[in-house]
Amino acid sequence: MRTIHTDEIIKNICEMCIESNLYLSKDITNAMKQAKTTEKSPLGCQILGQLEENMEIAAKDRIPICQDTGMAVVFLDIGQDLHIEGMQIEDAVNEGIRKGYTEGYLRKSVVKDPILRENTKDNTPGIIHYRIVPGEQLAITLAPKGFGSENMSKVHMLKPADGLSGVKEAILNTVREAGPNACPPMVVGVGIGGDFEKCALMAKQALTRDIDRHSEIPYVKELEIEMLDKINKMGIGPGGLGGTTTAIGVNINVYPTHIAGLPVAVNICCHVARHVKRIL
Repeated sequence: MRTIHTDEIIKNICEMCIESNLYLSKDITNAMKQAKTTEKSPLGCQILGQLEENMEIAAKDRIPICQDTGMAVVFLDIGQDLHIEGMQIEDAVNEGIRKGYTEGYLRKSVVKDPILRENTKDNTPGIIHYRIVPGEQLAITLAPKGFGSENMSKVHMLKPADGLSGVKEAILNTVREAGPNACPPMVVGVGIGGDFEKCALMAKQALTRDIDRHSEIPYVKELEIEMLDKINKMGIGPGGLGGTTTAIGVNINVYPTHIAGLPVAVNICCHVARHVKRIL
């Protein structure tokens, strides 16, 4: 059995908070550059150029890509043969977030109570999801999520009779209603199946998958391609000012569900689709 200390977890999460807010992942960077070459609207192309310049300045000057540095969402895949020593793991994750957001001078956006609205002043606590997996490693995926796009996300509890056409309609309607509010070009994460909370979790996880990797399930891959094409034909465009690049990626996850249900969650992310993964 392998042992790691929570000091190592704190160190890595601190670094990941800063890294994810200053540098976009390669898949997103490449997609944005590609979009600039295919965008048919002159204004849309100009906006994409400004967004690209913004990314370059952020990386060069080590400043956040977006002023909304998000609420830290952390996925932990913990090997069942791994022993973690030190402090309680949830405290360690939040300490890493605290250090990352204070040492990185990132905006603190978390309030202690949803009604009383007092800022915690260190962006904690994060949203933490745990999964026990085979092996003796710890895989950490960190995805700071801004709320301009988060607020445009929805869960649809469809009837089985709605079928695939109902799923498509739910996805497209959610994006259409979001319009410019989600800071397009966007990445669309979709969860189909499970139950109310499982589909929402799958949609959030889908946003952490590189957009140049399609689902391995044939019909899901076809659905991802079809939805991206139809979303980009809506005309919302970069910045919501018209064009052919409304989204740069659609990632879909599926899971078994009940005979009486067809849950669908759509979790939208702006073009600053931050996600970093490390394996300890």
